[in-house]
Amino acid sequence: MNKVFIIAEAGVNHNGSVDLAKKLIDVASEAGADAVKFQTFKTENLVSINAQKAEYQKKTTSTEENQFEMIKKLELDVDTHKILLEYCNFKNIMFLSTPFDNDSVNLLDDLGLKIFKIPSGEITNLPYLEQIGKLNKQIILSTGMADIGEIEDALDILINSGTKKENITILHTNTEYPTPMEDVNLKAMNTIGYTFNCNYGYSDHTLGIEVDIAAVAMGATVIEKHFTLDKNMKGPDHQASLEPSELKAMVKAIRNIELALGNGIKKPSKSESKNIITARKSIVANSEIRKGDLLTKENLGVKRPSNGISPMNWYDIIGTIAKKDYKKDEII
Repeated sequence: MNKVFIIAEAGVNHNGSVDLAKKLIDVASEAGADAVKFQTFKTENLVSINAQKAEYQKKTTSTEENQFEMIKKLELDVDTHKILLEYCNFKNIMFLSTPFDNDSVNLLDDLGLKIFKIPSGEITNLPYLEQIGKLNKQIILSTGMADIGEIEDALDILINSGTKKENITILHTNTEYPTPMEDVNLKAMNTIGYTFNCNYGYSDHTLGIEVDIAAVAMGATVIEKHFTLDKNMKGPDHQASLEPSELKAMVKAIRNIELALGNGIKKPSKSESKNIITARKSIVANSEIRKGDLLTKENLGVKRPSNGISPMNWYDIIGTIAKKDYKKDEII
């Protein structure tokens, strides 16, 4: 089985601080994630000056600022991207970032990123999809708020622009922070995989880690999860993020599930084979039997261990003649 690609989503949980961003990279690396992902945007290209916040953002940030003012404080400049990319290389973890506008796509391409993550909000942004599709990179496409038809349209644009279908992984997700359990609809992840015959995964915004573990058991090849240094920090996404110990527990659980899924062939495992003799049974003498006696249902029984004749041969033995004397419980 291929290893699940785990993306630790730092997002904007650095609060605009390079030092905090580096600490987030430390946490993701120590947890064993494959990549740590930030967000790349020019605020002026992303939101209009009067755009209001989402409902969850209103609950987690100051009511005195609009969406533009909130996001502007979280913007990372080109030099910061270079610093974080270099630090990720030092910490042996892949640097990823989600571009939210066309200039940001160019910036990340110039930095040499091999994987481009398309956020849910851009799945209906045709010129943006075309621009990324032309790069012919590995693409991870999030599908929050989308239906099957919208996913199909986005795929067509990416493929027609120059990206090979086998280089696209589609993530099922729900764009509510945190996502209520009744809205996860994890089976839709498999629907995506069956419908498009593609690699699929799950980007999680629920509280806790159990849905991520279930997604891996259901065939997810990519898992993305927000994390933070402290859920109580100020900022829009901290409360719906994992803390360091939770991220570490999630990665460990996913790696265990990978091992547990195995190869799908049903046969005795290496660890259990030694227990076959003690756990299974053989045909034994149910009472004292003399040489020449007829072997019957009455004088035969089935008991452990299994190093004699298998009870599956029961009717081959019944009605035959004993070739020697047997004590009670002796294996036939």
